[in-house]
Amino acid sequence: MSIVIISRGSYSHGKEVAERLAGKLGYECISREVILEASKHFNIPEIKLTRAIHDAPSVLDRFTYGKERYVTYVREALLHHFQKDNVVYHGLAGHFFVPGVTHVLKVRILADLEDRVAEEMKRQGGTAAQARALVLKDDEERYRWSYQLYGIDTRDPSLYDLVVHIKPLSGDQAAEVIGCALSQPCFRTTPESQQTMAALLLAAQVQAALVEEMPSARVEVEEGELVVNVENIWGEEQKLIAKVDQVVDQVGGVKVKVRLVSP
Repeated sequence: MSIVIISRGSYSHGKEVAERLAGKLGYECISREVILEASKHFNIPEIKLTRAIHDAPSVLDRFTYGKERYVTYVREALLHHFQKDNVVYHGLAGHFFVPGVTHVLKVRILADLEDRVAEEMKRQGGTAAQARALVLKDDEERYRWSYQLYGIDTRDPSLYDLVVHIKPLSGDQAAEVIGCALSQPCFRTTPESQQTMAALLLAAQVQAALVEEMPSARVEVEEGELVVNVENIWGEEQKLIAKVDQVVDQVGGVKVKVRLVSP
């Protein structure tokens, strides 16, 4: 029992590989479904959630926490799936949401630029120059998204357990390579890794409950305890802590530690 998160650029055959791998393993394969579920659960238009996990934050987003709000909702929906285990996810952001979870295999699929350009032309039309510009623009948006929100460069191979160059491989062969890596004991689910995943889901639920009224709040898991970091902009500590407790009560049966930080 494990989870596979596949990161890839556009037209890199990530969807094909994910579906073939899920079929071989008997796992659930998810991507856009997470957006639809978050849209329905939180009553947010699908297009806003899609843009939130694709387009780089604007200057306005940085002041209003607009993008963080929507990413919070997607994160909770995705972690609900991950908690069930036996999942292959292909899409953006997944590997950012599972720090410390050992039964997750993080995969990056690479494809040659010219092959991606040819696929763009095949599906969307236009000239080679136009297709290349669109592919590179999409790559830049994904890089800026991860760097501005998380300070992470998605092109860094050290972020992944396995990097697969799709050029010499078919979809089935790439799935076989990933499946072989997944079979290693280090990626098997353990009671400890399940506890870590459960704590991350709980933190995501608390973050989602807080994000509308306290968008700058950050919920973390520290030694099994949920810690809510909140900017002390009110100047009244007890009122701020009481407000956090009031919102968190909506999640039900959750205890948190509130840490006040300077704005």
